[in-house]
Amino acid sequence: MTARASKLDVPFIENQRHRLTKLRAGLLAAAQRDETDEADIKSEKGGAQEHEDDAQRLAMLELDGNLVVRDIQRLARVDRALRKIEEGTYGLSDISGQLIRRERLEAVPEAIFTLAEEEAQEHKR
Repeated sequence: MTARASKLDVPFIENQRHRLTKLRAGLLAAAQRDETDEADIKSEKGGAQEHEDDAQRLAMLELDGNLVVRDIQRLARVDRALRKIEEGTYGLSDISGQLIRRERLEAVPEAIFTLAEEEAQEHKR
C-alpha cells in the first residue's frame, strides 16, 4: 500500500470515528448476548425431551455460533478502520492503497477495501 494520506475532510473522518465507535460497542454487546444465549441453550436440561427439541437446540446453537463469528469478523474490520483513522490512512484500501469511494464509506464505515477488491475477496472464499 502506498503511504499517501487520505483525501477525506476532517469533519467526515470524525463523524466516521463516532459511527465506528458506536458500531463497535453494538457489536461487542451483540456478541456477548449471543454467547450468553448459547450458554443458556447448552445448559437447558429438562425431563423427557423429544428428538425434535434436541434438533431445534442444535440448529439454534449453530445459528448463534454463525452470528458470533460474523460479528467477530465485522468487529475486526471496525477495529482496523479505527486504527486507519489514527494512522491517517482511513479511506485508503489496505490492498492497493487506492481511495475507497466516500459513498462506500458512508454505507459501510468499516470498509478497508474498494468495492471491487471486496468482491474479489468474497469470490475467493
